[in-house]
Amino acid sequence: MSDSSAALADSNTGDRQGPLITFSAGFADWLDAHRAALALTTYQAGRLFFVGRKPDGGIRAHERLIENCQGLWTDGQTLWTSSAFMLWRFQNALAEGEVTPSGADRKFVPAEGRVTGAIDCHDIAMGEVDGAPRPIFVNTLCNCLATFSDTHSFRPLWMPRFISALVAEDRCHLNGLAMEGTRPAWVTAAGRADMTDGWRDQRQSGGVLIDVASGEIAASGLSMPHSPRLHDGQLWLLNSGSGEFGHVDPKDGTFTPLCFCPGFARGLSFVGQYAVIGLSLPRYGGSFSGLALDQMLAGKSTVPRCGLLIVNLRTGAAEHWLRFTHTITELYDVAVLPRTRAAEAVGFRNDEICREIRCQPHDIPLTGHTPIRTEDIR
Repeated sequence: MSDSSAALADSNTGDRQGPLITFSAGFADWLDAHRAALALTTYQAGRLFFVGRKPDGGIRAHERLIENCQGLWTDGQTLWTSSAFMLWRFQNALAEGEVTPSGADRKFVPAEGRVTGAIDCHDIAMGEVDGAPRPIFVNTLCNCLATFSDTHSFRPLWMPRFISALVAEDRCHLNGLAMEGTRPAWVTAAGRADMTDGWRDQRQSGGVLIDVASGEIAASGLSMPHSPRLHDGQLWLLNSGSGEFGHVDPKDGTFTPLCFCPGFARGLSFVGQYAVIGLSLPRYGGSFSGLALDQMLAGKSTVPRCGLLIVNLRTGAAEHWLRFTHTITELYDVAVLPRTRAAEAVGFRNDEICREIRCQPHDIPLTGHTPIRTEDIR
């Protein structure tokens, strides 16, 4: 199968060193068939990416700089992502059928920022807290699930039973979150350690999947598991340290691999019968080294890749792919933008955000015989 390439569009980095991504020949057609665009994050290079289609059917890639960008959640209209010390909410500013001058049908504008401090926020999901919708995120530094607080850096919601104290020490490397409706259902951790950085000694086989409701370990013996997700009645996850994508039977803890991923897999989303998986280059000499993934790659006589893998859930075949050719070596999360051709975002590092001024429609007269009295303003 032949492949194609594209350079980033509307970049605010000034990077123009030739094609930044390559992709399989059918990748654009696959996006078109599913009426979807993709969003992905990299904390290594501090970028939020959107990958979609041009009006002529070609691939369009767009990026914005967000420092230490990791967790990602979107429903196509609202988008939450983490940064070095904040959670950011972006809102689509386009009406149905409206497009930007460059042809995007989603334009995400920064709408809200929540300062959390450097808590190493990983997965983000939208849930319900006290009867109201709120983002729920994995606070990896403090080994807990949390939401934002109006008075503090965060509000803790849950932590594993084996963690003895709520302290700012990454003990078990809690990272992944699967939702069941509006409630947190499953989380992944790299180990069961209860001491600072203890999870690093358990990377090869100490990873666990935890049932949030009961607090019980649902599966063990995993290698740096990430990105648990419920889809079509099955619980899927990435057994990242061994390069495996598969599903878990929470009744007996059995993990069944579906396919091999040629890279350190993090970030998982679904479109119908397909999984979209993020791949990173192993960080040799660091926390990615010494894993079974190294031997698996060598045994298949292949090199690791950074990009996306599109896997058919019925066959386990990787039918499409996208790869970064330079600059980007690690991804963290990936999300699907439904009913979207192409997306872009207003960045923080140029004048565009200063000019992005939008007035909410009002339903009261602003002039005439019903003025707002100063005594009514509190």
